[in-house]
Amino acid sequence: MLKTNKNKIVEFILQCQPGQPRTRDTWGVDLNGSPFILPAIGGITVNIQVGDSAFGWAGDHIEPGVSCTADTHKPFDHPNNSLQMYACVGNKAKVTSGDAKGSIGYVLGCHGGSEHVIIDFPKKVKEKLMYGDTIKIFAKGQGLKLTDYPDITLFNLDPDLLAKMSVKPSGKKKLKVPVTTIVPAVCMGSGVGAAHVAKGDYDIMTSDPDTVKEYKLDQIRFGDFVALMDHDNRYGRAYKKGAITIGTIVHSDCLRAGHGPGVTTVMTCDTSLIEPVIDKKANIANLLKIGTAARTRARKV
Repeated sequence: MLKTNKNKIVEFILQCQPGQPRTRDTWGVDLNGSPFILPAIGGITVNIQVGDSAFGWAGDHIEPGVSCTADTHKPFDHPNNSLQMYACVGNKAKVTSGDAKGSIGYVLGCHGGSEHVIIDFPKKVKEKLMYGDTIKIFAKGQGLKLTDYPDITLFNLDPDLLAKMSVKPSGKKKLKVPVTTIVPAVCMGSGVGAAHVAKGDYDIMTSDPDTVKEYKLDQIRFGDFVALMDHDNRYGRAYKKGAITIGTIVHSDCLRAGHGPGVTTVMTCDTSLIEPVIDKKANIANLLKIGTAARTRARKV
């Protein structure tokens, strides 16, 4: 078992609510110059869950599950910036009002730009939710460290989810981490250069068909753990040869240039101390028994 400082991390109660689907109220333009009008970010997305494919939907930047904010009118201000910063992948969430009161979901990650925290709930729960309902998140994870691996940095990761990820030692300094997909550095696009990765995401560009086919990027699903090669996320999102970053998929493929499935960072190092191991079951749905792997009944506490 990996040793961590989980007994020393701070736990917050965060409050949020579902946000209405957003639109720019005009044409979008894809990377080939073709205009489109399609569903995009935000909303209570009833028919898409963690474990579903991130490709093939009639939409752009689709966020599965329930897209949440603390203040829909001030997405970049307090308290929404705190919600973004402290909500971590794998955190438990509970509906506290309305017809779905008491239902349990789990945080999938954060989407930068929209400033949404995305939470997976069973379909039957989503059908009961309204945009005025409140959800509380049992937030813990920022500040989590691997005691025996100080050169591997963690972000945005619930310690209980880390314990389910089947991360194993590889020698004295390295860790083997299960992932579904290896992503080459050249594919990382929108979001590169951000100052830090404690909120938001960045995109795997899927504009080149040959690269998509070679690395099987079109097989990526919501909730997949993926390895971003030669990317150092310790102090922002940057290319560095030999670095490796692990993240989870939080939104769908996109039509716009420079975009694609979004990745929330959970683990990173500036040298090759992380050894990605292909495992097609390396998905949050399988680890937490939610989304496509969930039982049909809604979870309640």
